[in-house]
Formats: sequence, structure tokens, C-alpha cells
Amino acid sequence: MTDGSDGARDATQFWDERYVSRRTEHGRMWSGHVNATVEQQVAELTPGSAIELGSGEGADALWLAARGWTVTALDISSVALAVGAAEAARAGLSDRIDWIQTDLTTWHPSTEYDLVVSAFFHSPFDFPREAILRRAVAAVAPGGRLLVVGHGGFPPTSEHAHDTETPSFPSPDEVLASLDLPTGWVVETNALIERTAKWRGEEDVVLIDTVLRVRRDG
Repeated sequence: MTDGSDGARDATQFWDERYVSRRTEHGRMWSGHVNATVEQQVAELTPGSAIELGSGEGADALWLAARGWTVTALDISSVALAVGAAEAARAGLSDRIDWIQTDLTTWHPSTEYDLVVSAFFHSPFDFPREAILRRAVAAVAPGGRLLVVGHGGFPPTSEHAHDTETPSFPSPDEVLASLDLPTGWVVETNALIERTAKWRGEEDVVLIDTVLRVRRDG
């Protein structure tokens, strides 16, 4: 049996090693581009303060900062955060983003933000995703928004695409129900959105994102 600190060390090691072992010739695991669905959902919002849960290498955080947001980027992997911080320095955005290494299973918000983003906040570990997202609700300032983007299913070329033993991803309705929002919240987006992307940098595949965006009335 391991205690919570052992579990955190295991998860940190897993993600650090993953970000190192899957790096491409560009020095990162992911493309470095903002997720299209995040861009679609945020592009017309007035910039303010934002926090991203599980920011990874920071593509979304960098995109937000470049558009005037002041961003706090949280992730368990210091390796991933270092990639984002280096890109922020190259882009002249270091003063707009705080990169914070933390285990979100024990995270509790200490302030409020105009935008809270959780994009593809999934893990192969036993992970209290619903509890973390309920805590994220408390981080939304009056008039602010919580945006949760997730996988709607495995890519068609994934080894899990037809695996009936693998748990399915939650629908937007299921995410909404799990948040247990109090009165005073408005659902702005509750949808499955298709997008075309390069799967592992090669062929084009159609991916489905689950999208929930809710606003806290002021």
C-alpha cells in the first residue's frame, strides 16, 4: 500500500518520463498549437485572468497570454512546464504566465479567475477528475466562465477505438451533472464538436470533443 505522497511521486515520474520519451525533433511532445476547440470557445471573450488545470507544455496558456490574458498554468510535470516557460520567454510572454508545478489531486483554489480551463484533463491513473472540477467551480469569479473540453472518444486509429473493456469518456451532460452547480450559473455551451487533426503527425482523422462552458452570473 502507498500513501498519497507515494502516489503523487509515481504520477509525477510517469508524466515527466512521458514528456521526455515522446519528444519530437521540435523538443516537445505536442504540436505547440492551441487546441482548436479551446480557441473557438474563448476567442470572443474579453481577456482577464485565467487558470488552466493540467496545462502540459502550455500551448493553450501561451495562446491565451498572447491575446491579453494573465494566465496561471498548473501541471504535475515540471518537464512539461519547462517547455512552456521556454517558449513564453522566446515569445516575450513570461510576464503574463505563472508556471506552477502542483499535484491537482490536492489542489484547492485560493483566488478567483475570469476563466478556468480544463482541456483534455484525463489520466491513465485512478484520478479524482470530478472532484477536481467541482473545486474548479469555486475558482470562477462572478461573471467568469469554466470551460471543460475533453475527448468524446478514442481516435479511430487508436488501439482503444474498438476496445469495449476501456471505460468511455464522460459526455457534456455527465460533466455538467458531476459539477453539481449551485444556482446562478448559465450553460453557454453543451455540445459534441467534431474537428479534423493530424493523428500523431501523420494522417488526418476526425476527432470528437466534449465541450461544456458555463458562466457564473455576477
